[in-house]
Amino acid sequence: MSATLRPQAEFRIAYKTFRNIGTRWSDNDVYGHVNNVIYYSWFDTAVNGLLIEQGAIDIHAGKVIGLVIETQCNYFAPLAFPEPVVAGIRVAHVGSSSVRYEVGLFPADESQSCAARGHFIHVYVDRHTRRPAPLPPELLSVLETLK
Repeated sequence: MSATLRPQAEFRIAYKTFRNIGTRWSDNDVYGHVNNVIYYSWFDTAVNGLLIEQGAIDIHAGKVIGLVIETQCNYFAPLAFPEPVVAGIRVAHVGSSSVRYEVGLFPADESQSCAARGHFIHVYVDRHTRRPAPLPPELLSVLETLK
């Protein structure tokens, strides 16, 4: 029987770029910390915000759109409103029509260890047919900087 390795928090140095995310009053749950579903929203916000700002995707008129087919998160320390959050982003794998993004969420206090880390996989599809499509050159260019 093999032992399963327990997920570990990662350090800021493991990520290629960072985005600030403000927390909201409604992000906290009755236990006094950010509810787990919010973390997934932050993953989406961090990655898609970066891709839009870099001109890698056009969410309104682009020929391809990214659909999430897998997502996962490990939690190591609580985050809570009103503390801002910093999302570290990197790309772990680029396929012909898919990308695995990895995100670490850090308190804004310059802590080096992440409070949570996770990933999601986008499959890029034709906007109209919803069939897998090759990654556009503009997206590939940005993804290279995140490896």
